[in-house]
Amino acid sequence: MKLLVTRPEPGASATAARLAAMGYEPVVLPCLTIRATTPRLPEHPAALVITSGQAIPALPATLRNIPAFCVGDATAAKMRQAGFTRVESASGNADDLARLVAARHVPGLHLLAVGERHGLVLAKKLREAGIPVLRRKVYAVTPARHLPEDVTTALAAGKIPGALFYSAETARAFARLNPPGTAKMTAYALSETVAVALQDLPWAQIRAAVAPTEADLMALLA
Repeated sequence: MKLLVTRPEPGASATAARLAAMGYEPVVLPCLTIRATTPRLPEHPAALVITSGQAIPALPATLRNIPAFCVGDATAAKMRQAGFTRVESASGNADDLARLVAARHVPGLHLLAVGERHGLVLAKKLREAGIPVLRRKVYAVTPARHLPEDVTTALAAGKIPGALFYSAETARAFARLNPPGTAKMTAYALSETVAVALQDLPWAQIRAAVAPTEADLMALLA
């Protein structure tokens, strides 16, 4: 069975490999392109707050030994692989991350490294909890502008019965492409928030993972 993979690289290729190992035929269609930026970062923040693994390449090695709080287990694993030594995962969503950071309450400035237009609500919640936060955009996001012809043809012919969505932003970017054939497809969403963002398109079914992890998303395919 063919499944559309809509997340940006490098995650798209990793997900495609996992699907192929499960016996599916992945069709990779990154609906967002990620570009690293070069923001001015504080030299000595007390802690890091990370909502996406896309932020990791922008973080200097000098920050690898301070507490790093991540929204989910996958991002936490990527942080550890990149050499960060004091990583803790909220194993959930942005609200869970806010609660984790507030509970740990590391004294000093927290660097919230995010993509453009991301992290505003999280920063507000942390400040309300008494956490000093500096929000910095460390990567830019560009949505896809058109569907490849072969993907359009396959969707219109009903040859791709399902699609995976890892973020609300990806879901909205996909909807703006006006894809054909979604009324006969199942959308698999990483969370309820992502599922809500998918409702602008007609679907045969929208299914949300019980927890916002790739393992739970893949479990929907069983």
